[in-house]
Amino acid sequence: METVKEKKMPAQKKATIKISGAEAIIHCLLAEGVDLIYGYPGGAIMPVYDELYKFQDKLTHILTRHEQGATHAAQGYARVSGKVGVAIATSGPGATNLVTGLADAQIDSTPMVCITGQVARHLLGSDAFQETDIIGISTPVTKWNYQVTEASEIPEILAKAFYIAKSGRPGPVLIDITKNAQFEEFDFSYEPCKAVRSYNPFPKPDMKAIEAASKLINEAKKPYIIFGQGVILGEAEEQLKALVEKSGIPAAWTILGLSAMDTDHPLNVGMVGMHGNYGPNVLTNECDLLIAIGMRFDDRVTGNLETYAKQAKVIHFEIDPSEINKNVKADVGVLGNARDSLVLLLPLIKKNTHESWHQEFKKLYQIEFDTVINKDIHPTKTGLTMGEVIEQINIASKHKAVIVSDVGQHQMIACRYAKFNQSKSNITSGGLGTMGFALPAAIGAKMGAMDREVVAIIGDGGYQMTIQELGTIFQNKTPVKIVVLNNEHLGMVRQWQELFFEKRYASTVMTNPDFVKIAEGYDIKAKRVTERKDLAAVVAEMIASKDAFFLEVKVEQEDNVFPMIPTGASVSDIRLK
Repeated sequence: METVKEKKMPAQKKATIKISGAEAIIHCLLAEGVDLIYGYPGGAIMPVYDELYKFQDKLTHILTRHEQGATHAAQGYARVSGKVGVAIATSGPGATNLVTGLADAQIDSTPMVCITGQVARHLLGSDAFQETDIIGISTPVTKWNYQVTEASEIPEILAKAFYIAKSGRPGPVLIDITKNAQFEEFDFSYEPCKAVRSYNPFPKPDMKAIEAASKLINEAKKPYIIFGQGVILGEAEEQLKALVEKSGIPAAWTILGLSAMDTDHPLNVGMVGMHGNYGPNVLTNECDLLIAIGMRFDDRVTGNLETYAKQAKVIHFEIDPSEINKNVKADVGVLGNARDSLVLLLPLIKKNTHESWHQEFKKLYQIEFDTVINKDIHPTKTGLTMGEVIEQINIASKHKAVIVSDVGQHQMIACRYAKFNQSKSNITSGGLGTMGFALPAAIGAKMGAMDREVVAIIGDGGYQMTIQELGTIFQNKTPVKIVVLNNEHLGMVRQWQELFFEKRYASTVMTNPDFVKIAEGYDIKAKRVTERKDLAAVVAEMIASKDAFFLEVKVEQEDNVFPMIPTGASVSDIRLK
């Protein structure tokens, strides 16, 4: 990608200062409005850390306990704040430890800039100490990457990095900077990037496509909206609400679209996908018009593509041209930012209610409520359920908390039952499904929204993948609330073994340490709940706490998550038990 130079009239020579490449990196970050970065020092990035020491009054560095933790924290920060998350690491293993977070950010469209140190230019390719080809390694999991070998490249490349990361469909960028480039001095000046040749991140919506979409919407008898994270990234929440209320069309969320619309809105019918709600999945195959807004028709949403919504016309609102017609053929593809497209669409939409169509969703919801939901949230059995824990968090937080979930059964339960009345409230690893995501992501989320309550919902398996980040909470006194739903199993894998592998529970039983003692070792107040009578009071105490709080809840070991669409099955074949 080549940066486009704006044509300018002859002007005075730009003011420059002679500084090192390492100092230039700091000035670039400050020019981009960065005030918080996550990272871990090492040999090849030490010149940058030396400069960070001098700029502590302007740029806060959070020392995580692992580079993967730095990327997930940067993701949580970006997802809540809407800003670009920044992570920094050294060469070799420091750089390779970023890869999981980069891949997670790439598939979930999270804006992030990672800066890595590298061996000196003359050592490249020599298998020097802690040298890896991080550019080659990270190419498949970044929106763009680049290796800087001369200090003079730094301003233009970092400006481009931030522009690419945050524009269009956001994503992660990695910039690898050799050690010699960090030491070299040059005449520094900085100019933000405004365009890159051949890169069109903001496609202008085609009015003909908008008109075609409006015609289908106005004529449909059973129209159905599925909205995804593109609504949140495009800041189109108000336009989505206006469209739903004007048209009367029932709307369902994808896992990353959750919180773009109030969960209690009467036209919000629930979640689609493998563990989504019964009605929204079944009725996908009964609607006559499917309107996809800012979602990408991934396999967890569609199930078997051969049977997915074949009876329906499809309208796809999407900013990334590669997603239109990739999995599901669209009768009308509307390319552009969701907000821009919906603003143009709204005046063309006729007022409607679709009351009889809504009744079909309500009937199926009642079936699901009687079969699954009521037993999850208001159980009568002895053992505690994950659903009732989420419900108590809803009550104590008054639906205002940011919920950061890890990956597994608890994630699906959290996304099914958490209640939200504010956007950017559901933070989870959607596309990559990264166990260990939640604890560091919750740290970043809290730092990105200090005025909001942030609650991490984690299983006992994923928790132990990044448990060392308790040290980051301890050092920074970050008031994150941590809830570990402990069933002493790798719960989702165990569920699949029960249902599809004849109960051969291979390597899914967890022998766990005393999580409460570990939290207390990090000076975090900690409690354990094993009985229902204690749950509400302890959850309320946790939410009311001004400091970090750890809560372990012992839940039933063999409590499965339903509904469920088996892999490869049709959305119509969703199982309630």
